[in-house]
Amino acid sequence: MVAYGLRRLRALFFLFLGLAAFGVAFAYPDKPIRMVVPFAPGGGTDLIARTLGAEMSKDLGQPVIVDNKPGAGTLIGTDNVAKSAPDGYSVVVASFAHAVNPALQPKLPYGSNKAFAPVLLIGRGPNVLVVRPDSPYKSVADLLAAAKANPGKLTFASQGAGTSAHLAGEMFANLAKVKLSHIPYRGAGPALTDLLGGQVDMMFATAAAVSTFVDTGKLRALGVTTAEPSPAFKGVPAIAASVPGYLVESWYGLYVPAGTPPAVIERLNAAGRKAARAPDFVRKIEHEGLAINAGAPAELDSYVRTEEERWARVIKENGIKPD
Repeated sequence: MVAYGLRRLRALFFLFLGLAAFGVAFAYPDKPIRMVVPFAPGGGTDLIARTLGAEMSKDLGQPVIVDNKPGAGTLIGTDNVAKSAPDGYSVVVASFAHAVNPALQPKLPYGSNKAFAPVLLIGRGPNVLVVRPDSPYKSVADLLAAAKANPGKLTFASQGAGTSAHLAGEMFANLAKVKLSHIPYRGAGPALTDLLGGQVDMMFATAAAVSTFVDTGKLRALGVTTAEPSPAFKGVPAIAASVPGYLVESWYGLYVPAGTPPAVIERLNAAGRKAARAPDFVRKIEHEGLAINAGAPAELDSYVRTEEERWARVIKENGIKPD
C-alpha cells in the first residue's frame, strides 16, 4: 500500500513538472526579449540584430530590444548572457569571435561554450578588404607591395581582438608573409569612423558593415575573403587570387543560456527562421553578401564546432594572441 502511494506521488510529481513546462512554453514570451550585441552600435552585427529583432517581435508579440555590450573581444556581452536566467528572455547575437575565443582566450569568463544552447544560424558571408577612395592602393597586389616595402607601417582596423576583422588581417599577413599593425576598436562603427577619417589604412570588415560605404564610393573594396568572388560585390576579386589558401567567413547566430527549456528554444528558432526569410529582412541585407541559413538549432551547433576546430589550428600554427 505504501509502495502504491509512493508510485502515485511520483507520477503526480512528474505530471506536475510536465504541466509546468507546458505552461512555460505556452506563456512564452509574456515580456520583452533582450537581444545582446557584444559590439558597439553601428556595425554589421548591430545591423543584423536590429533588422532581425524587429521581424521577430512581429511573430513573438513582444518587443525584441537590442542591448549593445561591447568590449573584450565580445566576451563582455557574451558573458552577460551566459550568466543570465535560462528563460529565453536573454539572447546573444554571436559571430565569428564566438568560435575563435575558446582557442584565442586563455580563460573564458563563462567557462566554455557549454554555457550556451544554440538557437539559430542566421547566415554566412564574406568580409571585405576596404580602403579609402583616396588610398594609393588600388588592388591587393598594390597593398602587398607596400607592406613588403614598409614592414609594420600599414595599419588595419578591427571591431575588437579576436573578431573576424582581426583574424582576417592576421591570416592575410601570415599567408602573404608581410607585417601589418592591428588597431582594435570597441565595435565596427568606431573602426570605420577612423578608417574614413584616415587614422588607419585598411579594414577586413564584415560585408554588412561596409556594403553601403562601398556602394556610395566612400570606401574602395580591394577583395573579398571568401574562396570565390561574392555576387554582392561585383567586380571585386577574391583575396585568395593573390594570397593562395586565404579563406575567412563571417557568420551570425543566436544563442541562449544553457538550460533554457527546449520548448522556448523551439519558439525562438521558429520566430528567427521566419524573420530571416521575411521580405524586409532580405531586402535590407541583400547587399551584405549574406547567404541565409535559418535552419534548426543543430545546424548552428555543427557549423560552429567545425569553425572552432579550423580556427584553433590557425591560431596555434600562427601563434596569434589577443591584443
